[in-house]
Amino acid sequence: MFRYICTILVIVLLVEAQDSEITERGAYLKREHTLVKPFLSSSMTVPNWDFFGSTMVTSNFIRLTSDSQSLRGSLWNSVPIYSRNWDVVVSFKVHGKGKELYGDGFALWYTKDRLMDGPVFGNKDYFSGLGIILDTYSNHNGPHNHQHPYISAMVNNGSLTYDHDRDGTLTQLSGCEAKFRNVDYDTRIRIQYYNDVLTVYTDLENKQEWRTCFSVEGVVLPTGYFLGASAATGDLSDAHEINSIKFFELEHVSDGHDRTKLIPSATKFEAPRERHEDPKPGASNVKIFFMILFTLIIVVILVVAAKYFYENYQKNSRKRLY
Repeated sequence: MFRYICTILVIVLLVEAQDSEITERGAYLKREHTLVKPFLSSSMTVPNWDFFGSTMVTSNFIRLTSDSQSLRGSLWNSVPIYSRNWDVVVSFKVHGKGKELYGDGFALWYTKDRLMDGPVFGNKDYFSGLGIILDTYSNHNGPHNHQHPYISAMVNNGSLTYDHDRDGTLTQLSGCEAKFRNVDYDTRIRIQYYNDVLTVYTDLENKQEWRTCFSVEGVVLPTGYFLGASAATGDLSDAHEINSIKFFELEHVSDGHDRTKLIPSATKFEAPRERHEDPKPGASNVKIFFMILFTLIIVVILVVAAKYFYENYQKNSRKRLY
C-alpha cells in the first residue's frame, strides 16, 4: 500500500515538473483557473466552470460542438483572474468528416463578460478583452495570403466588431498558419501574457516542443477578467474538444496601479482599415456561352424578319407597277 501511494506521488510530481518545464518566470499553477480530468465531480458538476449551449462534458474531454451544423457551445471559468502575468496551456482536438469543406472554428477568451452567446465563434461580438481565434473555415472569406486553419489574436475595448466576411484580418494583432485539424494526437496552444507582451506558442506535431506563432508588444489587459473557450459551426462543421486548460501565474513586480480599471488596448494595433467589398465575380464560361448563343439567336431572328419584310415589300412594289 505504501509503495502504491509513493508511486502515485511520484507520478503527480512528474506531471507538475512537466508543467513547470513548459513555463518559466516562477510559474505557479492556479487550480481555480485550471480544468483537468476528471472533469465531473461527485455532484455531476465541474467546480469553478460553467457551460453554455451545445457543450457536452464527458469523462475524457469537453466537446464544445459536435460535427453537426449550426451549433454554438462554450465553457467559462467562474473565478475572475487577478494575476498580472500569466501563462495558459490548452490541450484541444478539432476533427470532422469533412475533407475539403469544414469549419467554423473555436476561440479562447480573456474577457470582461462571460457566458454570452454570440456570432464570434459562439461568443458575443463587441467583447471587451482578448480573443485568440483558431479559425478552420476552409472556404475562407476575402482575399488572403494565408491558408486555414489560422490562429490570430484580437484585442477589443468593446467598440470593435469581428468581421467574419474578412475572417477578422482587419482587426487582428497578428497570426500564423497552424495545421491542427484531424490529427491522431492532442494538439496544444500556449498563451503567455507577461509585462504587456502577448506571445502565442503551439505544439501541433506531438513533439512536446513549443514553436512561436507570434509575439506582440504593448498589449494592455486589465485584471479581473474571465477565462473561457467557445466554438461554433455553420453550414460547415467540425467537432471542437477541450482536453485540459492549465493556468499558471507568473512572477511580477507590482507597479502600484489598479489594473482592474484599465481599458484593453494594444499600441501596435492598427486602426481598423476601410472595408472594401470584394469585386463581383465575372461571368462563368457557361454563362458567357449562353449569352453569346442568345445574342446570335436574336440576330438571326432579326435578319430573317428583315428579309421576310423586305421580300414582301418587293412583291407589293411589283404589283403596284403592273
